[in-house]
Amino acid sequence: MIDLRSDTVTRPSRAMRDAMANAEVGDDVFGEDPTVIALEAEVARLTGKEAALFVSSGTMGNQIAIALHTRPGDEVIVGEGSHPVWYECAAGAALSGVQFAIASPRASYTAEEMEAAIRPPAYYFPRTSLVCVENTLNRAGGRIFPQRDAVAIAERARRRGLAVHLDGARIWNASAATGLSVDELAAPFDTTSVCFSKGLGAPIGSAFCGSRELVERARRLRKMWGGGTRQAGIIAAGALYALTHNRTRLRDDHANAKLLAETLSTAKGARVDLDSVETNIVNIDLETPAEAVAEAAQKLGVAVNASGPMRLRAVTHLDVSRDDVARAAKLLAQAIGHALA
Repeated sequence: MIDLRSDTVTRPSRAMRDAMANAEVGDDVFGEDPTVIALEAEVARLTGKEAALFVSSGTMGNQIAIALHTRPGDEVIVGEGSHPVWYECAAGAALSGVQFAIASPRASYTAEEMEAAIRPPAYYFPRTSLVCVENTLNRAGGRIFPQRDAVAIAERARRRGLAVHLDGARIWNASAATGLSVDELAAPFDTTSVCFSKGLGAPIGSAFCGSRELVERARRLRKMWGGGTRQAGIIAAGALYALTHNRTRLRDDHANAKLLAETLSTAKGARVDLDSVETNIVNIDLETPAEAVAEAAQKLGVAVNASGPMRLRAVTHLDVSRDDVARAAKLLAQAIGHALA
């Protein structure tokens, strides 16, 4: 089976498993796990932040940021398709008592659109307190949030007294595609979350990054929400291995996504916006229900998700080779043809 459902389906390599098995460990709740400490120091360095905290998931990283920057009854400005709105089980409402304002009908947005979404300072409006930017843009097919807009949004938000958070789950892909360093991409933001199990191939883990004061407050929230772990170095070692060995090859995933997109753009019954394929995600718009195509593809040996009634989402990653992607493209075209018949 060629699995293109997500870049989260990767399995640890033998070398990564060896690193995890041989990791030096301690009790991380006591702050004594040397591998976790090393990972957090490396992620803080890469993102250009004072400190980092190892957390179990990108959802936890984002929700910690929301909780730290808001109070119940506040409103958070996001782009259309934002991960905290779509994929985090309404945790912003459940855990922090916030609601979301969509800055624009697009996934990316401008400083002007952000400012237009800020509520007036009347007591009967929710208080706008936080602006969130996602990079890369998941539901928009892995597109890169324009850095000039990110900088302008952060500058204008601060002038209005708002905090700014970067959901950088796939910031590694944004860096590989733009040539900008991770710390450059993260620089405009007060806090950043990054993921090790999307694209980099680690089995688990993300990090919340920010000032030392915010990270210490985040440590308490992590414990409160059940995220305190003991000998966490075993899994932190997988993340460290991923950072060291799997970042430079992300351009291969981007090239493979282009190959997939170019092949499917010529398939009958399919449409792909080639300009939108900037990293490792391909959105395929169909003339027939996506679920039917996904079922047909599964029978042919390709796993792919329907991300909308008439849309498939395919994601390239380190567990699929260029030959795999070329074969998957042909099989997907065949599946689309079957569904149309």
